[in-house]
Formats: sequence, C-alpha cells, structure tokens
Amino acid sequence: MQSAGRQTWIGRQKGVTGPSEGDICDAYLYLLGRLLVLRQEHLDFALDGFHWNQLVHRDIGRVTGPNPDLDVAHSDAWIAIDETSCTVIEIPPIVGRYFTVQIVNPWGETVANINERNFAAHPFGAFALCLRDAPIDAPVGTERVEIPNRKARLLLHLGLGADHSDAASLQHRVALYAAGEPAIAPTIKFPLFTNDKLPGVAAFDDALAVLTSEPDVNPGTESLQTRVRAVMAWASSNSAERARIDTVIRNQAWRKLKQHVAMMRTSGNGWVRPKLAGSFGEDWLMRTVTNYTHLWANSQVEVVDFTAGSESPLDGSDTYSMTFANDDPPSSHVKYFWSVLCVDAVDLHVTRNVRNRFFINDQSRVQRARDGSLTLWFAPQKPDAVPDGNWLPTPSGEHYCLTWRSYGPDQATMLGNWYPPRLHRVGVDGEMHAAAEFSIL
Repeated sequence: MQSAGRQTWIGRQKGVTGPSEGDICDAYLYLLGRLLVLRQEHLDFALDGFHWNQLVHRDIGRVTGPNPDLDVAHSDAWIAIDETSCTVIEIPPIVGRYFTVQIVNPWGETVANINERNFAAHPFGAFALCLRDAPIDAPVGTERVEIPNRKARLLLHLGLGADHSDAASLQHRVALYAAGEPAIAPTIKFPLFTNDKLPGVAAFDDALAVLTSEPDVNPGTESLQTRVRAVMAWASSNSAERARIDTVIRNQAWRKLKQHVAMMRTSGNGWVRPKLAGSFGEDWLMRTVTNYTHLWANSQVEVVDFTAGSESPLDGSDTYSMTFANDDPPSSHVKYFWSVLCVDAVDLHVTRNVRNRFFINDQSRVQRARDGSLTLWFAPQKPDAVPDGNWLPTPSGEHYCLTWRSYGPDQATMLGNWYPPRLHRVGVDGEMHAAAEFSIL
C-alpha cells in the first residue's frame, strides 16, 4: 500500500532533502508491525515464564488480559527451528470438539493451522514444524509442516464444550519439544513501549537489526524495507532531520494508524468486525493494525470476531436485548460454536460482576420463546420473567463493549453478509412489556 502522491526516497535523494512525509509514515507503520511482535516476545520471556519450544498451558477460565476467549482452552509457545532442527507437537485424538494449532510468524501472519480440516489424512498424532526447504528429514512418524521463519508463535485453541474437565485433560496431553538443538538468535533489544505511548523516531534506531532478524514472506514488502532503511539513514544523519522525522511520526503516522483502526473494519446491525485477520497478503497496513489491536488474530476461516460498543460504548446501567428469529438462530451460522462476552470499553478486560458470569455461549442454558425466537439480555439486574441463562450481567455505572465470536463461521459470515442482530436499549415501559410477552417453552 503506497501513499497517494508520494515521492520515493530515491527521487528525493537527488535534492538531498530527506525522505518524503509519506515515505516516513509508510516506513514507520510497516516497522511498527514487527516491533509489536518483538515486544510480545520480550514480555513473554521476561514476565510470563516462557522457554523456547515449551508449551505454557493456560488455566481454563482465566479472565486476565484484553478480550480473552473464555470458552476455549489455550496453550501457547514460542518455537525456534533451523536447518538442523524441527519442533515436534504431539496432539491426542480430539473428536467432536473444536481445536486448532495456530502458527504465527514474527511479522504477525498466520502461516498454518493444524487441525482435522487442514490435515484430514493425519488429524492427530505428531507433527514436525520444520524450516521451509531445510535439508532435514522430519522425525519418523511425524507429519511435516513447513514454516517460513526460524521463530514463530504457536497457539493451541481447544473448545471447552460441555465437559471442561475433559477439555483440560486433552489440553495437557498436547506435548511440544525440539527434535535437535536449534541455534536461537537472542531477542533484539529495543526500548519497550505501550500502545498509548508509541515510539517516535527512536523506532528507527535498531531498524536494521529488526528487518534482518526475520524475513518478511508477504509479497510487496521489499520496497517498504527500502524505505525503512532510507528513513533510518536520514534519522542518523543530523539532528535537524531526526527532529523532522519525529515530528512527522507524531503528527501524521500516529494519526494515520488510528484512522486505519476504524477504516479496516466493516459494520452491520451496530456491530463491527475486521475486514481481514490472520492472513493479510499484500495488505501490510492491515497487518500492523491487527498487531496493534488484536495480536495473534487467527484467519477468518477459523473464527470471526464482532464488537458492539467500540465506537459508542454501551451503558452498564441500561438494559439491552438482541433477538434471533426462529429461522435464524446463531447456531445456524457456525460449524462449531458461538459466544458473547462483556468487556470494559477502555482496555477490553472482562468486566467483573457478582454472579461471576462473563459470557453466554452455545453451552449456556438459554431458552427460546414460544415462537422459537431467542432473546439475549444484557443488564445490571436480570429483567423480570427473563430466563437466567439468557441474561449476561453488565457493570452498572460503567461503559462496556460486547464481543461476539463465531467459531467455524459459515460462508455468509466470512463474506461479511451476516452480523449478529442489532442491540435494542430497553426503557422501563418497554422492558416490562418485553418481559410480560416473554413465554418460555
């Protein structure tokens, strides 16, 4: 993606006036996508107990972290491979339950999903993750899966279903280990940052090491890397040029990033969803936006996320409802399951409530009305006559968002032709009327 009316650095070089503002913005936003992944690599090893080629099994129901997925068991790892070593993952038989092993490269691109859908002839057992075209034989009895980078993030997603103990047992039977002794490059050191305090021109101080640490396998990125090197050179050439680049980043690149957070979404019925996720092709800017807002997002063939309230937060003191018609239940739009989660409007962490009920999904004891419709309610107190399973408590006096997830979305969902039903704010009179009309089967 190139900025309209942008002059290339090569053209600017003749005038010795430095890279254009468009080049600076593009170079910065491209580089930021990689820095966001590197930041997580730092944090995982420094704070979260990671070791190379070892799984970290997360506790089921863990509600920490932004926008957690509470109806899936998670395990994750950083893997390292080279020309002499593969990493083996052993998956027990998982039948009648959603699962996938997602592999994400160091630029935030999902490069593989290991599951029964993509490996029908070998859905379980041992898989050897090997460097693409490496002259090494995969261990005997393993299915070879080639990945394009020496480092990658591995994420196991395992549906909880109705039996959480069985899901936990399966989760802990998944094993990961290195088949060899890979040479592991140390994580590049750079000043860490937060999303609300992004780096300025300092992002280019270690840019050469960042670019050469792992190849970007997506098409069309060579010219972007050329621009990064150009901006890096000018940023170190003199203090005036460094200050100019920093000003462009702060006044234009940051604003462009925020603008594209909104532009990279589609909307319907008051819900928004990403246009792309997981696999980005030439759309490097969407990849950066996703790394900034939802790192490790999987491909939309696996899951589609919708959000309500991100642009105009919902009021936790009000009562909202959403209704699925009898002939259009949520289960008809997924192969596996759906869920809806309440998160706060600031950092997308789970909102606490006295019931310790954080989501509704296909395993909840929801009940339909006599006409077959299904109404879900979001309110600080359960409305009268509403089934308990149809109600998700909301934080009274606080703003929040709802996250809807569709696992194994149908074609209409993947194509952007289906959205969850519109939320309706229910007033006192309307709430009483709705409750009176609600008759349980």
